[in-house]
Amino acid sequence: MYSATCEAYLESLAEQQEGVSSAEASYVTETIRVEHDPGDISKESLRDTLSTLGYTAYLREDASSDVGETGGTTRRAREMGGIRKRRDDQLLGMRYSVGFLFGAFLLVPYVAILYPAHLASIFDWQALEIFEDAFRLDSQGAFVFLRLYFVMTGIILVFTGLPVLRGAYLSLKMRRPNTDLLVAITAISAYAYSTAAVVLGRNDIFFDLAIVVTAAVTAMVFYESSIKQRALDRLTELTISQVERTRTYDSDGGTQEVRVEALNSGDVVLVRQGERVPVDGELIEDSCTVDEAIVTGESLPVMKRAGDEVIGGSIVTDGAALVRVGPDVTSSIDRITTAVWDLQSATHGVQRHADQLASYAVFVVVGAALAIGGTGAIAFGMGVPDAVLLALLVLLTGSPWALGLATPLSVAKCLESALRRGIIIFDETVFERLRNVDIVVFDKTGTLTTGEMNVIEADAPTELLDAVAALEQRASHPAANAITTAFADGNTANQDLDEPASASNTNDTDHTGKISEFTNHRSGIEGVIDGTSYLVGNLDLFAEHGWTVDDDIRSRVADARGFGQLPVVIGRDGTAEGLIIVGDEPRDGWDETISRLGARDTDIVVLTGDDEEATDFFKQHKDVTHVFATVPPEGKTATIHRLKSDGQVAMVGDGTNDAPALAAADLGISLGSGTALAADAADIAIVDNDIRSVETAFDLAGAARRRVKQNNILAFSYNGIALFVLAVGFFNPLSAVFAVIVGGGLVAVNTQRKLLG
Repeated sequence: MYSATCEAYLESLAEQQEGVSSAEASYVTETIRVEHDPGDISKESLRDTLSTLGYTAYLREDASSDVGETGGTTRRAREMGGIRKRRDDQLLGMRYSVGFLFGAFLLVPYVAILYPAHLASIFDWQALEIFEDAFRLDSQGAFVFLRLYFVMTGIILVFTGLPVLRGAYLSLKMRRPNTDLLVAITAISAYAYSTAAVVLGRNDIFFDLAIVVTAAVTAMVFYESSIKQRALDRLTELTISQVERTRTYDSDGGTQEVRVEALNSGDVVLVRQGERVPVDGELIEDSCTVDEAIVTGESLPVMKRAGDEVIGGSIVTDGAALVRVGPDVTSSIDRITTAVWDLQSATHGVQRHADQLASYAVFVVVGAALAIGGTGAIAFGMGVPDAVLLALLVLLTGSPWALGLATPLSVAKCLESALRRGIIIFDETVFERLRNVDIVVFDKTGTLTTGEMNVIEADAPTELLDAVAALEQRASHPAANAITTAFADGNTANQDLDEPASASNTNDTDHTGKISEFTNHRSGIEGVIDGTSYLVGNLDLFAEHGWTVDDDIRSRVADARGFGQLPVVIGRDGTAEGLIIVGDEPRDGWDETISRLGARDTDIVVLTGDDEEATDFFKQHKDVTHVFATVPPEGKTATIHRLKSDGQVAMVGDGTNDAPALAAADLGISLGSGTALAADAADIAIVDNDIRSVETAFDLAGAARRRVKQNNILAFSYNGIALFVLAVGFFNPLSAVFAVIVGGGLVAVNTQRKLLG
């Protein structure tokens, strides 16, 4: 699917089937959602019905079954980048190759003989009369010439130009003239007239125009398709969020690997450190720390104890988890995926501006050709062959067939330019939609911030930090890994925290002494080393134990919370002596990006699942219009819908929990360090993980719009040139050839100019 005409045809075809209540297609996502009664028509029958006229339909659940080694990690890459899709691209490449090779062979006589012969007849150049004599075919020569060119040009027209012919047929069937129809009219009329001309012994033949027009447009389609495939290949660098296999755990302590869909309610699964929880369930033993940011958007890992709910899709960051599968054997990611599908499939693609121009041009040009040809025959006494030739020349020179080349070629160039900058754009309508954006919404965690827990600041005696590092190697609270990484093996506050030491040392002793007692609490840890008691955690933990905390530490804790950071108080023998601040830091370039977007008269909104205190830092930015805190995943989508009442909304996010909001926005942008589902829901994926590329995408949109406008003007410009040539008396096939070459050449040359500096 590559046009609104495809959407309309497939929707109409589906809705004609008994048992189908509605159908919604989108060429943007190359999907069609069909509501049907399985009792009247099966999904397999629908698939077969929609597989017609060169379309091949796949059931959504089967779309990635043939990916093999070529598939990507995201759904979009799997469905659109699998073996079947690559076969389609190879066939398109074969069509282009046939058109190029056959066309080059057939054009040699034109360049060597026919064009010089036409020049000789136009300018009466005696030096070229030899070519004019060479082109006088006897009846046998005409028959051989016709047979060769009729067959080989026909192969190019039908085989190479099949995608264009199909688009033209659908435009007539759906009564929606488009650029494909313009191209088809130009190529078919040139081919049909040329065949008749050779039969009648005339030398004004236009097989070359049929070849050039068909091959050029097919080359453009192949070029655009190859760029999109390269973009999908880049998508394979993104992570996958859904778990396909897991381990069941039996009462004897044994494990067995099974597919997630084979799980039943009540089964117990073992999830080891670093693995993703496959489905929603309940932790049944001990405790562990899980990172739920991918689902909830909460930036800090969460401590889970026996009896706590564990969200499918979250990652166990410390310890191992035995999870009893809940009554609904799904994960939160599965439900988010369904929400994304619902939102995407309900959105129609946008008809290209070039198709709207073509719908008018078809009637004007065809009508003018018939009128002028008829006038020549009736009013000026022209013979039928000459009148038909006049009508054809008007049609060929007046038809802006290059519109079929101008917009897609411009878009393909813009897609390629974006790809070189690490920006994958899935839909050509993005350029127009970016230009109309009024509000840009940024998710906080993982988008405006790095999403990674690190020690930002530490203020405590060196020996206290050494002791804390030793204790944290046993801990499972959210900040444990960050603190251990920063201070293990003697790395202290006096050292550079940007170059942390390895956390691989897991011994229970170091120069601080032996750990004799250790306890995990929900809000921290406590331990005893060589008779000295240590406490590490939040202010509530110190209050519960009755330890003293001075006002300076309390004030700094409040300040850290205001910046969205996690303050960890550390102390010994009843007194708090220091503070370690842990958090995810703002991304490089976030301030510059927001400032530049704000300078475009765009409202900037920050959206996060964190609490109000964690958003204070962003509220202070002069270009941030609104900040919404403590927003759950389902609330993000609702917030986007509310904001859309104030204008066009673009959403920038990275996590799975952002996916429905990305799909609900007028335009979704995902950062490449995020999840596969976020990339699937977005219209743009930034794979280089640079937030400054968001602003670059806006720059590209403006450049793309200007380039498309220029190419559309150039696509029409050759009509004026060629019609002028006809008007001053150059009533010759070479004028049409000149018009086609100049029009297409101007578009091609202009397209290759650099978009951005």
